[in-house]
Amino acid sequence: MNVEQAREYCITKKGTTESFPFDDTSLVMKVMGKMFALIDLEEANSITLKCDPNYAIELRERYSAIAGAYHFNKKYWNSVAFDSDVDDQLILHLIDHSYEEVLKKFTKKLRAEYDALP
Repeated sequence: MNVEQAREYCITKKGTTESFPFDDTSLVMKVMGKMFALIDLEEANSITLKCDPNYAIELRERYSAIAGAYHFNKKYWNSVAFDSDVDDQLILHLIDHSYEEVLKKFTKKLRAEYDALP
């Protein structure tokens, strides 16, 4: 997987927008204004994703390409390196997992707005 493939997959998810709130090289993917992924366009070799804390630890122990995300709360955020010991299917699964973790935290109002989207 590469940066463009990851970006294309993220942007297809319902309610997703992309922006550069931090700098010109950190592409942030948000669902209903809540971040679920960050893609570093400068290095172009990893994606940062939200993760269930227990699952995050399990992934870090199993894969050398997965580590606590730099500048993020490492309890909830993993950095996943492309072209390493994590295959494309797992990266897609982790993007889905991150997206779902964010959806789980929606307020009732935000969930209603999300559910009303086409």
